[in-house]
Amino acid sequence: MSSPKRTAKHAIKAAANTASRQRLTPPVNTPTKSGNSASADAKHVAEAIERGIADGRLDVLTTDALQALIAATCRVYAARRQAGEDFLPIPPSSLTATDVMITASGLLQAANLAVFELGMWQGWTGR
Repeated sequence: MSSPKRTAKHAIKAAANTASRQRLTPPVNTPTKSGNSASADAKHVAEAIERGIADGRLDVLTTDALQALIAATCRVYAARRQAGEDFLPIPPSSLTATDVMITASGLLQAANLAVFELGMWQGWTGR
């Protein structure tokens, strides 16, 4: 029987191997720019995570891997928004309200912020 860490590493490694094979023939509608391989890799990792969740494997990612992914996506989303891009971090209706509330609460707690401070910041910045 595999350990949770071993199972998560296997899922990520399998997704990365699939991504590297598929990078040899990029999709026709995907522009070939630098960073495109990271986008393809991210999509494959997301698919592997979703499959793991669907199979009931909540340990598909280790805690440190999950934290690294969330931190990196928060940084790139914030940077792109600050650079003037205007898009939502997730497609509408792709998560439940509970998913969003739990994650938002965890993000606020990790940054030692309260909902009040978020409301103040939104009022000041208009975001």
